[in-house]
Amino acid sequence: MLCPCRGKLKLLVVSLSFVILFTWLYLLVGNSENGRSLLLSACLVESTEARLLERDVLASRVREVEEENRQIRLQLSQSQGLAAQPVEGNYGNQQWVASADTGPEDAENTAEERANHSECSRSPTAEKCELIHVACVCAGHNASRDVVTLVKSILFHRRNPLHFHFITDTVANQILSTLFQSWMVPSVQVSFYDADELKSEVSWIPNKHYSGIYGLMKLTLTKALPSNLSKVIVLDTDITFATDIAELWAIFRKFTGNQKQVIGLVENQSDWYLGNLWKNHKPWPALGRGFNTGVILLYLERLRRIGWEQMWRLTAERELMSMLSTSLADQDIFNAFIKQNPVLVHQLPCFWNVQLSDHTRSEQCYTEVSDLKVIHWNSPKKLRVKNKHVEFFRNLYLTFLEYDGNLLRRELFGCPSQASSESTVLQHALEELDEDDQCYDFRRERIMVHRVHLYFLQYEYTPTDDGTDITLVAQLSMDRLQMLEAICKHWEGPISLALYMSDAEAQQFLRYAQASEVLKNRKNVGYHIVYKEGQFYPVNLVRNVALRNVNTPYVFLTDVDFLPMYGLYDYLRKSIVQLDMASTKKALVVPAFETLRYRLSFPKSKAELLSMLDMGTLYTFRYHVWTKGHAPTNYAKWRTATTPYKVEWEADFEPYVVVRRDCPEYDHRFVGFGWNKVSHIMELDAQEYDFIVLPNAFMIHMPHAPSFDISKFRSSPSYRYCLTTLKDEFHQDLSRKYGSAALKYLTAQRNI
Repeated sequence: MLCPCRGKLKLLVVSLSFVILFTWLYLLVGNSENGRSLLLSACLVESTEARLLERDVLASRVREVEEENRQIRLQLSQSQGLAAQPVEGNYGNQQWVASADTGPEDAENTAEERANHSECSRSPTAEKCELIHVACVCAGHNASRDVVTLVKSILFHRRNPLHFHFITDTVANQILSTLFQSWMVPSVQVSFYDADELKSEVSWIPNKHYSGIYGLMKLTLTKALPSNLSKVIVLDTDITFATDIAELWAIFRKFTGNQKQVIGLVENQSDWYLGNLWKNHKPWPALGRGFNTGVILLYLERLRRIGWEQMWRLTAERELMSMLSTSLADQDIFNAFIKQNPVLVHQLPCFWNVQLSDHTRSEQCYTEVSDLKVIHWNSPKKLRVKNKHVEFFRNLYLTFLEYDGNLLRRELFGCPSQASSESTVLQHALEELDEDDQCYDFRRERIMVHRVHLYFLQYEYTPTDDGTDITLVAQLSMDRLQMLEAICKHWEGPISLALYMSDAEAQQFLRYAQASEVLKNRKNVGYHIVYKEGQFYPVNLVRNVALRNVNTPYVFLTDVDFLPMYGLYDYLRKSIVQLDMASTKKALVVPAFETLRYRLSFPKSKAELLSMLDMGTLYTFRYHVWTKGHAPTNYAKWRTATTPYKVEWEADFEPYVVVRRDCPEYDHRFVGFGWNKVSHIMELDAQEYDFIVLPNAFMIHMPHAPSFDISKFRSSPSYRYCLTTLKDEFHQDLSRKYGSAALKYLTAQRNI
């Protein structure tokens, strides 16, 4: 299909000739004796003043014409340059033309730069509200984290509804399905496809690429994606968009000019496929520099029609006879296929996939960074890659990395709303709230859906054979981060932590964890990010996120500012067996103590702890401010106890306990400070759990600055009033749920 600029070429040439002739005629008439004689009759009837005015007007006109002349020459030179190159490297129609005084590579670079700045290379616009389909292969914890930054950059610029198609392993499926369900972005659909079901399609291909078998999955998309899906944009997870993805989607319309084109790709910007990187370097066959598969336009309908599955398999089988394995996974097979079938590829301008890998010439494909559309961090060095504009690229990437994802929950203007069932339920619940209620903010917090990213870091867990394994469960915010290393040293078993953080804080935590020798060597710690939103700390919601994502049959419910005694993990596992936790409803109480010293020689035994208690180095927890919280533990009895003993529930009891994983969750209505653990222990009692104090277990609270929420509670009468109101409502709900037996809690509260 011819570029529209070529159609204007003749008109531009004629216009330029006319302007030059007009300018020359004026100068000739204004400066020659013969010219003056031709105009003599006109000049005789004009005054001198009129002649001067006319000359000024004509002089002004000449300047305007000269400026127009300059602009036309500029357009003409661009048009001539475009005429000498294939439009977007369109292999189905191309005719390569190079200037006589330039080498092939110079002509290629110059043509590519002109294409990036020309009208011809501009993409047509997508239809308003047209649904855009995007596919990604995503496996594992790290790739799941990377894909979130890609999605943010797409959502930031988009003006069209989107449908994401993720080919995932079990880990990525769990992470991303939870993330999108809790994100609730309007006009965004998400579908998942099991990578395990596709492995047999590509597992026969020997592959040296670090991505393993998942690096070959893009070859299977015609089979994996729905048969009625006609086209899709395929992206690697290490991509950042700097423009609206609709511009890329609209390029599919250019495929209609050549019915044979089925794949849109950007030329590879490294020398890999030229085979000159090192001695005896032998890459797979490719057309010239080859193509990069980080960004692909796949015309699925046409691919299926030409028998894509059979064609790429035959190509791979043929080349593997000599190459033995792939080095760049699917990219090698795509390029070998294109080498044999160049008419099927539609070359995209380089700004749709600026590759920041080693040995690239990406800097030659653009003149201004503002021209770029898509940045591809395909170097193992990632942000440390060498490029003259690397600071610009890094800042663009960091912008989306730390961007508040809650701000992307915006409706599309002028498009029909495609609200999810979850967002519809939430909207109805919000509408039922009374905005004049003094406790409106508390009630709103209870039903708010927070964005959740499970397993933010690598997580590995192997179940034990005896069925007694136990996970430490806790929540924290940024100001408690320093406790993590100490907890990991005191507790060798699995840990489930929910972290309440902003997007930017989550990245700070990531850097902290990766720099810590203790944390990066512990793979049995599940870190789950609950993103900040609202006025209050949703402490019980955050606790429940940690509790729901436990893989062991038992949980130790604690707080992150407590250090367990050394060996507590093994002691609890033995106690679980001795007390027959599997078939009885028991809550094992771990007695809590505290120190006011920031530096503490941690006791190695119960005897050492009792000695420190007698010397005043340690105290029973909250003995001086909230005695009732742990008084039922009966510390006096614990001092001499050698066997577990049962205690009865009392008002405001809030011990730290070991229970089965199927215990009731925490009540979301309690946010910030106050009654968040008390209400949970009350419900355990309502479900007839027995509270059993362990005689040889203990934990110690470490000192820290007061939280923001406790300061708010102490200074705000409204806060205290609403907490009392929520307590009363909780008692009423408990009575409705558990019947007359729950009336004792209301009676106990009134007797306080």
